[in-house]
Amino acid sequence: MDRVLYIVNAIHEPNTHIPPHQHECYELVYYVNALGTSNIGAKNFHYRTSSFAIIPPGYKHDEKHTPDAEAEVLFIGFLCDNSRLSNLAGVYDDDKEHTVLQTLLRIKQEFQRKREGFAELMNLQLGEIIVHLLRNVDDGLSSLPAEDRMQYVMNYMDENFLQRLTISSLSELSGYSYDRFRHLFKERYHLSPLRYLLLKRLDYAKSLLRHTQLPISEVSAASGFVNDAQFCSIFKREIGLTPRKFRIQHKGLDPLH
Repeated sequence: MDRVLYIVNAIHEPNTHIPPHQHECYELVYYVNALGTSNIGAKNFHYRTSSFAIIPPGYKHDEKHTPDAEAEVLFIGFLCDNSRLSNLAGVYDDDKEHTVLQTLLRIKQEFQRKREGFAELMNLQLGEIIVHLLRNVDDGLSSLPAEDRMQYVMNYMDENFLQRLTISSLSELSGYSYDRFRHLFKERYHLSPLRYLLLKRLDYAKSLLRHTQLPISEVSAASGFVNDAQFCSIFKREIGLTPRKFRIQHKGLDPLH
C-alpha cells in the first residue's frame, strides 16, 4: 500500500550540507529551486531546479547545496510495496508539465487543510506519482549522473555570471579540487573559468551600452564589475574602445555619462 508519512517544504541557506543519513521509508526530494550534488548509495548525482531525488529505504544519502544561493526543496517520506521503485534510486528530471511537482503540491495542500478524508486522498495522489515514475522507467526516464560535471557548472555559470562567483565555489560544485577544476575547465573550453566569466560580463555590458541609456556607472554595476575604473580599464583592454566610444559607435546616441 502506498502511504504518505510526511511532507515538508524547506529553505536551505547557501552552502548547506546535509550529512549522510538514511530512512526506514522511501523519500522523494524535489528541488523546487536548487543546485548542488547528492550521494545516494554508492553513486554521486547533480541536481538542479525541477529535478528530484528518489531514495529507497536504507540508502545512505547526503545533500550539498551551492554556496551562491538559497535553495527551496519539497520532500516527502512514504511507504510503497512495489519493489520496482527501488530500482530508481537517483536523481531525475521532471517532465515539461512538472507532473511530479504539481502532484506534490496537491498533497501538500491536502496536508495543510486536513479536511475530511485528507489522508486517503494524499495516499491516492502519492500513488499517481509512483505510477507516473514506474510508467516512465521503460521510456528512459532522464537521470542526472555526475559524469558530466563540467557541463552542470557551465550551465550554472551561464545563469549566474552577474553574481560574485568564486573559483572555490565552482570547483566545490563540480566535485573536483580547486586545481583539478581549473585544469579540466580550460582543457574543455579552451579558456580559464575567470576569463569565461569576464567575457560573459563584457558581452552583457555591450548589450546594455547598445540598447539602454544607463549611465556607464550603472552599466558597470549591473554587469558585475567591482567599480567604474575596473570596468573601463578592462573594457578598453578587451574591446579596444572605452565604453563611451563603444556606445557612440554602436548606438549613435550621446551618452549620459
